[in-house]
Amino acid sequence: MKYNCAQVVSLAPDYIGFIFYRQSPRYWEGKLPDIPKHMGRVGVFVNADITIILETLTQYGLTAIQLHGDETPQFCRELRQEILQKHTEKIEIWKVFGITSTFNCSEVLPYEEVIDKYLFDTKGDHRGGNGVAFNWSVLKAYPSQKPFIISGGIGPEHLRRIHKINRSKLPLHAVDVNSRFEDEPGRKNTAILKKFIDDL
Repeated sequence: MKYNCAQVVSLAPDYIGFIFYRQSPRYWEGKLPDIPKHMGRVGVFVNADITIILETLTQYGLTAIQLHGDETPQFCRELRQEILQKHTEKIEIWKVFGITSTFNCSEVLPYEEVIDKYLFDTKGDHRGGNGVAFNWSVLKAYPSQKPFIISGGIGPEHLRRIHKINRSKLPLHAVDVNSRFEDEPGRKNTAILKKFIDDL
C-alpha cells in the first residue's frame, strides 16, 4: 500500500493518526514523514500491552494514545503512571467508546480521572472504523466537561451538523475523519480532505 501521509501533513491538520493494530487494513509500520512539532501524533491501539504501547510511543514520538479496545479505567491509570515515570513531555490518553442508539453516556464517568479526552465512534464489527456515522443526538446527555472527539463515517455532508455542535455547549474538541476521505485504505483523497478542513 502506498500511504500519502506527507501530503496529508501538508494540509496542516491539528492531529495525524497512525493505527498500530495489525488486523486493520491501515496498520502502520516503518518511518514517519517529517511532521511539524505543533501537529499532534495520535497512535491507535486495540487491547495492546502497556509495554507495546510505551515502546511505540517512544519510537514514533506520539503525543496522544487512542485506546480503541476494552481497556478498563485501571488499565488507563496504570498506563498513565508508566508514562509519567518515563516521559517528561505531556502525552494524552484518549478512550474510545463505541456508540449505539442505546448508549448510556454515563459509561464514560469511571474514566474521568484517568484519561484526557473521549472519542465517540460508531460501534460495529471492525475495530477502528466501520464507515458509518452514529446518531449524534445521544451526545445531548453527555455528563462531562472533558473534551471529546467524534468519529465514525464522517464525510463532507456532516459539516452543518458539526457546526451545530460547535455552537452548542458540548465540549467538542476535534473531528476524526478516515474512510470517507480515502481512495483506498490508508490513502487519503487530499483534494476532498483539504476542502473539508477549510470549511470546518
